[in-house]
Amino acid sequence: MPTDERRAGSRRRVLKTGAIEFGNEAIPCTIRNLSPHGACIEVNSPLWFPDGFVLAVDGLRHTCRVAWKKGRRIGLRFA
Repeated sequence: MPTDERRAGSRRRVLKTGAIEFGNEAIPCTIRNLSPHGACIEVNSPLWFPDGFVLAVDGLRHTCRVAWKKGRRIGLRFA
């Protein structure tokens, strides 16, 4: 059966708070799923932010790029 799955590995579902950091800004977000290769996050409103930023979660900081956007949900690929 064909699939459209393009992730490098499976992600586990989570419900964590995090922050999108760029420049001197930090926008709160909710992490919906997470893997060593990326994440799906949700923001309160689809505000503008750059295609590359740091995702801060659980005391860790991941450099990432936006892979896709759909409404308030954003798929990330870790660098």
